[in-house]
Amino acid sequence: MFPFSAAAILLAASCLIMTNELKGQNAPQRLAIKNGESIELHPIYYVSQCHSIMLGLPEIEVLEGPRELTFSIREELVLPRRQGCAGKVPGGMLLLMAKGVTEKMEAKLTYRVKYTTKDGPRQTSSAYIVSLFP
Repeated sequence: MFPFSAAAILLAASCLIMTNELKGQNAPQRLAIKNGESIELHPIYYVSQCHSIMLGLPEIEVLEGPRELTFSIREELVLPRRQGCAGKVPGGMLLLMAKGVTEKMEAKLTYRVKYTTKDGPRQTSSAYIVSLFP
């Protein structure tokens, strides 16, 4: 009876660990930013077969977030690492800026990146939990 009980406990523990890991995959990432700072979030590009199909820079639409946070895109050549490309393509770096933060706060930030591509309009979205500091 003992081996069965030990096996049952190990199985239950591994199921609990896997459930917690899966929950963590969907949780928004956390950022911290001070008033007057800007941070790089991620590269902006849209490729097909490692060639850019993006027409101009995309629009950033804030769906939820504090007014003290704004976005900009610093235009530059970027490396599409997720697609395994060897060469850089036209794009930019998405920047998040904090301005006018007078007190410490925490807020959810949800935004969309709306691309115009040779294949038509495309969009992606991301969410963060942001801690703002004066």
